[in-house]
This record gives sequence, structure tokens and C-alpha cells, in this order.
Amino acid sequence: MSNAKLDSKVVQNLKDIAQKLRIHSITSTQAAKSGHPTSCASLAEIITVLFFQQMRLNMKHPRDPSSDRLVLSKGHAAPILYAAWAEAGLFPVEELRNLRKVDSDLEGHPTPRLSFIDVSTGSLGQGISVAAGMAYVGKYLDKADYRTYVIVGDGEASEGAVWESLHFAGHYCLDNLCVIFDMNKFFCSDIGTELEVYRERLDAFGFNALVLNGHDIDELVKAFFNAASTKGKPTALLAKTVKGKDFLAIEGVDEMHAQPLGKRAEAAIKHLQMKIANPNVRLSPKKLGKCGHAPEVHINNIRLCSPPNYRLGDAVAPRLAYGTALAKIAADNSRVIALDGDTKNSTYADKMRNAFPERFIECFTAQQNLVGVAVGATCRRRTVAFVSTYATFFTRAFDQIRMGAISHTNVNFAGSHCGCSIGEDGPSQMGLEDIAMFRSIPGSTVFYPTDAVSTERAVELAANTKGVCFIRTTYPNTTVIYNNDEVFAVGMGKVVRQKPSDEVLLIGAGVTLYECLAAAERLEEDCITARVLDPFTVKPLDVQLILKHGKLCHGRIVVAEDHYQQGGLGEAVLSALADYRNFVVKHLYVTNVPRSGPPAVLLDMFGVSSRNIYKASVAIMKK
Repeated sequence: MSNAKLDSKVVQNLKDIAQKLRIHSITSTQAAKSGHPTSCASLAEIITVLFFQQMRLNMKHPRDPSSDRLVLSKGHAAPILYAAWAEAGLFPVEELRNLRKVDSDLEGHPTPRLSFIDVSTGSLGQGISVAAGMAYVGKYLDKADYRTYVIVGDGEASEGAVWESLHFAGHYCLDNLCVIFDMNKFFCSDIGTELEVYRERLDAFGFNALVLNGHDIDELVKAFFNAASTKGKPTALLAKTVKGKDFLAIEGVDEMHAQPLGKRAEAAIKHLQMKIANPNVRLSPKKLGKCGHAPEVHINNIRLCSPPNYRLGDAVAPRLAYGTALAKIAADNSRVIALDGDTKNSTYADKMRNAFPERFIECFTAQQNLVGVAVGATCRRRTVAFVSTYATFFTRAFDQIRMGAISHTNVNFAGSHCGCSIGEDGPSQMGLEDIAMFRSIPGSTVFYPTDAVSTERAVELAANTKGVCFIRTTYPNTTVIYNNDEVFAVGMGKVVRQKPSDEVLLIGAGVTLYECLAAAERLEEDCITARVLDPFTVKPLDVQLILKHGKLCHGRIVVAEDHYQQGGLGEAVLSALADYRNFVVKHLYVTNVPRSGPPAVLLDMFGVSSRNIYKASVAIMKK
């Protein structure tokens, strides 16, 4: 790449391609009868220079680990991104007319159903954090030459998550990251003032911030050269653009936002065609260089480097066992990474930081960015990521988790400080909605290990399980009830207490499993024998195990959970039994917003203690 001014013929060719991309954006949205062609038009020169002058791509394998990355955070401009790949030769331009059709993967916003898309976008404000995760891996783990670009709309820059991610990128000196703001005036009443304000903000966040004309090919080339040459800090380009640029009688008209051009399309296309000097121009992206490639990695069959090592009866907090297991799988595989939101001494992710500091990423108290960085870090199967914070704090990043699932991410989440059992910290710190949240994610796996042994195995299994995984790690110490060689599997529960005479099945997880065991002891004093089941995973639930032992206990089941009623373990059991007759289920849950207090007192006060389970069991025996 040269800093010299481009040859005039090269510039004209790039201008011609930009206009062709504008035409494709019109024709594809016309065919779809929906879309955002004017938002595409403001990006035409930016996309053109990126694809045909800057980015190094492997057109045979768009997700080549060594190729440059591009995240279109303003996902509603997808048609021009698709058009660029078509013009680059990845697929026929005729396919662009299938935009938004049910049998086409050219969806309204980008998704990884397409081979050239890494992550889904469209929920605005998330692209920079994902791109920062990619760039972090490129700089510090892959130590490769690939660069990451992300295009952001000026409107989404109002999102707090954007500034979380900009802080992260600046803090970690991600000089392989280039953030491009499409300042197309739609959300800016005074673009000149806004640009200077943004430039000062970005400068304060540690960026090399440049203001330029986003429709000037020479300025764009010069700015990208500056970005690639700047060391020690990421670059942000504040590109002055115009919505609907070069669309006849539409340029700069806000009322045409988010709709096809309709009857104005024909005139707009003819006007654009007149601007093209060479209608047959064809350009190709740059190829990958011969050096600076990403290393080959292997992230399958990850194991604990040593088995659990506990004694039956030991009191160990599952959150502590999580940290122990994390360090163990990191010792087995060099691509395991940990990310935390400034809670590492509570989640025990600090065990990973102490053992492998180069693979621990502190994301600070910025949970939305924490999740986005993890999603980016796992793209193209570069890492196996474990993200930890208090379970309740994942609620503020639910949209990032949801979008991660649409992106086919394999990120693992560990939420500590769940339920009333955390005690005196009070309800603001209690995860009481977390199981419901993660159960609702398509394709997710929800682990709820009870003791240290099962927690270590949950971490090991999560590392090898596709899709979003959530591990609920209990805050207080719990008694080790499983042998170190106990075998665990996704969707396989355990019966931890049983007799042939059992009359009621008690189901609990985490702290409530021990409450179930205590209730069973008290019930036996009243000559009622109870069976106790540990589900291990709430999703998928071991339905056959529950059916089998529920029937053996005459259809009487009591479920107790340290979680609100909706969406947790109890509703999972009730849903599983919905198609079967002759079951009576009593569901015990945290009845309302708790308060500070000793854990045992709170469990009893809010309805999930052994006393409550005992009373429910006696009552169900009378039905």
C-alpha cells in the first residue's frame, strides 16, 4: 500500500464501482419492495475503497483466518455490502435481486448464513465491540497481520455500548482496528459541530481520529493508509457523507429513509449510469500476503488437564471450582481465553489470570462490551471463550447474547451470585432471572452444577458444546457429593438419594438440592421416603429420568429453585411433563423481590428452604 496519490484511471475505476454499488442497492431493494437504499448510498465510496483498494481477502474462502475482517454495524445497509461481494466475484450480481426473499440467504440484515459474514448485525451499537474482540485476538493471540474494519452509523453512536467498546479498543491499543463512522447527517442537525465534538471525544478515548470527506476516493485512500501506519492506537474515521448520495432528487432527503425508491428508481438509476465512465469495469480485492498469517489452531476435544480432586463432604463454592476448572482447560488448550467484567476475584476468573495472564481479558464494568468482545474473539473458531460476571449483570447484555445466538456464537457464560443464597448483598446483586434468560436463547445449553466436581465437569463440557452455554455457579460453599470420577453429560441428570419405597420425587439444583436432601431426611422421620434428583442441566432437561422416577414415586413431584417462578427449573419440569398424565407437581420458587439477610433465613423467608419443601411434600401426599 502506498501513500502516493492514486492514478487518475484507478480513481475513476473506483468511482465507477461505487456508482455500480449504488445501482445494485436500488435494484435489490426495489425487487424486495423494502430496505434502506439511501443508507447504502452514503457508504458507496467507503465500501468501494475497502473492498478494491484496502482489504486483503481470500475470495475462495471468505472466512480465511488470515484475511481482513469487516463488520457492518449499521446492518440495515446490508444491500451495498452484498453488492460489493458480488462485484468482487463471490457470487453472480443477478442474485442480488433475491434480497430478503425467504429462499435466499441475502437477508434484510447480515447473518452468518452467508459465508462472508462473521456476525449478525442490525441491533445497533454492537459492531465495534465485536470488531474489538476480533482485533484483540489478531494483535495479542494470533499475532497476525490481518486488520479489522467496522462501519458505524452516526445514529448508533448514541448507544452507550459504542463508547464502552471504544474505551476498550483505546485501552488495549488496538492499532489493527479501524472504526469508520458514516456521518450522513440523518441524526445530526449541525454536522460540522458534531464532527469536531466526535473527534475530540475519540481523541480522549485514545484514538487516532481523522475527519474526511467520505465520498472522496483520494481522501479515503490516504486515511486508510494513515490508519495502517499508525502504531499504538486504533483509528477512527469520521466520514462526512450524504444519505442518498447521487440519487436524483433524493440526495439528502430524510423522508426517503428506510424505503425503496419506488417510482423514483428508474430516474435515479439512469442518472447514476450517466456518471459511470466504464460500465464494464471489473476490479478484484487484494490477495493475502505471503507472511503474517494467522496460526493454525485446534479447539476440539478440550479437557481438564487433571481430574477434579476433592473429598466427599468438603465444603467448596462452585464459583471457586469454576475458576479452578477454567485454569485446567486453559492448561490443556492454548486457545481457551477468559473475559471478566471487573469481578474476577468474586467469579474466581482470577485463577485463569494468575495462571495464564496473556489469555485473560479484563473488560471492566461494561457488560455489553464484555459480551460483544467475546463474540468477536470466537469468530472464525479462533478461541474458546468463557465470560464471567454476576449472573444478574448479564441481563443488561441480553441483546448482545441474543445477537450472539443469531451469529451462531459458541461463547460460554458463567454467572455467579445467583439467587437468595448470596445473602446480605441484597436483591440488586441476586441473579433470579438468569435461567429464564439463557433458556430462551435458541440452541443454548444451561448448566446448573451443584458441587465442585459437577462444576468442573460443566466447564469441561461447555468448552466442547456448540452454541451459547450458561453455567450457573453458586456463591456459598456447598458440600461435595459426587466422586471425582463421576461421569457427567449434557442432558443427563443424577438421582442422589433413593429407596424402593419412595413416595415423592424432590428436584433441586445448586443450593436447593441440599435443601431437598435435608427435607428428605425430615420426611423420613415422618415415615415418608423421598427420592432426590439433580438435573445438572436445566436445558436440555433429562426428561426421561424425571418421567421414570416421577412414575416410581406415584407421580408426586416437588421442584424447588432459587430463582423466580417464570422460566426457571420448575417451568422446565412442568413443560416436560405437559404431555403426560398422572403427575402432580408442586413448584417452589422465590416468591417476590428478596431483601438482605443471612442466606438460610432468606431461603426460608422466600419459600425454598427445606422446611418449605417438607411442607409441600406433606401436602402433595394428601392429593
